Amino acid sequence: MKKTKEELPICESKAIHNETIQKVKKSFPKEEIITDTADFFKVLGDATRMKILSALFREEMCVCDIANLLAMTQSAISHQLRVLKQTRLVKYRKEGKVVYYSLEDEHVKHIVEEAISHISEKK
Repeated sequence: MKKTKEELPICESKAIHNETIQKVKKSFPKEEIITDTADFFKVLGDATRMKILSALFREEMCVCDIANLLAMTQSAISHQLRVLKQTRLVKYRKEGKVVYYSLEDEHVKHIVEEAISHISEKK
């Protein structure tokens, strides 16, 4: 028999480990930081964006080359790069009419490499 929401046991306001709660509370990130971090991981939650980031931590590339590498349209790649720029994961520079993209900084490379390493260990 399935229990309704009202029948499920809930933790009452009594804290069992008050010292632990206070210790965690002192170092807990602000709500804005948690929200921004969740949004950051949502952006990384797209396979195309992960492919783009994986390519860019090997070489700086232009839209045409990324599109060719991933067998996608320039328009589709440009859209994904716009999302990555808005979340400060990639940066760009212009050389004449050509725009080159690269990772914003080493933090991005480290995060992507760690994620790939973690997943690869499980395979």
